[in-house]
Amino acid sequence: MKLHDLKSPAGSTHRKKIVGRGIAGKGGKTAGRGTKGQKARRQIPQGFEGGQIPLLQRIPKLKGFTNPFRVEYTPVNLDALLALGVADVNPDVLVARGLLRKKDLVKVLGRGQVTTALNVSAHGFSASAKAAIEGAGGTVTVLDLPFAVRPAASGNQHQNR
Repeated sequence: MKLHDLKSPAGSTHRKKIVGRGIAGKGGKTAGRGTKGQKARRQIPQGFEGGQIPLLQRIPKLKGFTNPFRVEYTPVNLDALLALGVADVNPDVLVARGLLRKKDLVKVLGRGQVTTALNVSAHGFSASAKAAIEGAGGTVTVLDLPFAVRPAASGNQHQNR
C-alpha cells in the first residue's frame, strides 16, 4: 500500500451544510443558531472574556525605558594593562592585543597595582585608576568620544513653541 492508494472510508466525509440562504430551506432564517442572544449574532471578539477585563488589558506593559543616550564602555583593569608589558597604552594597542573590539570605548578601572610608569590614553578612568597611574609616575589622557554628545538640557525647552 502506498500513500496515493489511501482513501477515507465511504460515508466518513460530508459536504458542509450551507445555511442562511433565505427562509425556504431547512437552514434558513436563523440558520440553526436559535433566537437572539450573543451566540445568535456575529462572531464574539477574540480574547473576549464575558465582560471581564481581558487578560491582555490586565497584564502590565512597557515598564521602564531604555536610555537612548547611554554610553557603553568596555572595562579594562590596571592589572591587564601591566600584563601587556607596554609603556604607552591606547585603544589601538588594546585592539591589537585582543582586549577590546575596534569600535569599543575604553574605561580603565583600578583593580591591580601599578609599579611602572604608564602613559595611558582611554575614553574614561575611574578615580582610583587615575590616582594609581599618576602615583606611579605615569600620565593619563582622556580621549574624546567619537560621536556627538547630547547637548545639556535647558529649563525653558517648551516655552518657545
